[in-house]
Amino acid sequence: MVNFASGWWIIIAILWVLPWKGVALWKAAKLSQKWWFIALLVLNTLAVLDILYIFIFFKIGRKET
Repeated sequence: MVNFASGWWIIIAILWVLPWKGVALWKAAKLSQKWWFIALLVLNTLAVLDILYIFIFFKIGRKET
């Protein structure tokens, strides 16, 4: 038997991850950071890596260029 309540967690996770992933991918592409773009696209960490990139690694990359 399928538990329909568990399906809500998937929807909530998707709604949480998509905006973070979109912003992180956009910022990586903007700085031409190919390896970050690939890592962010392939690894699914419930947006933890995406959030770290946006608030920490993106700022480091901007200072170097």
